[in-house]
Amino acid sequence: MVTRTSTTSTTTSKSGGAAIIGADRHASKGPGPDVMDADTLIGDSVVNGAGEDLGEIKAIMLDVESGRIAYAVLSFGGILGMGNKLFAIPWSALTLDAGEKRFVLDIAKDRLDNAPGFDKDSWPTMADASWATKLHDYYGVKPYWDDIPPPDPRTSSGSALHEPRSY
Repeated sequence: MVTRTSTTSTTTSKSGGAAIIGADRHASKGPGPDVMDADTLIGDSVVNGAGEDLGEIKAIMLDVESGRIAYAVLSFGGILGMGNKLFAIPWSALTLDAGEKRFVLDIAKDRLDNAPGFDKDSWPTMADASWATKLHDYYGVKPYWDDIPPPDPRTSSGSALHEPRSY
């Protein structure tokens, strides 16, 4: 979990990542909220802008080849854990509220209920470009892979040759 250091509201750019609010990130000691163990985020609650409960994070899905977080899997609905529907939420559609130790997804509850979802025994093919593009369109966010440089054929691994980014 995120260590609460203050409730100062700060945000980050949305270049493929989740924005961060609710913490003075420069006063934080140890990991978080900028760099965190993904396991500490599993089970975090998700609310919408109106503060309505939308469920909790069940998994964080990595794009192994690019090394980026692709989706958070949100569990929503059901009663006492039965009948929950799962949703792949593009990582950039989420905002980490470090002060409240939760995520915010800017979506109405009924729109989430009608979002493309799946059950625990029937996951979609998340590497399918058509499925992924429709999903990002549904949540109104730019696909994370649009910010990934193309592979450089001059290297044996195909990894891009570029100058280190300065932040």
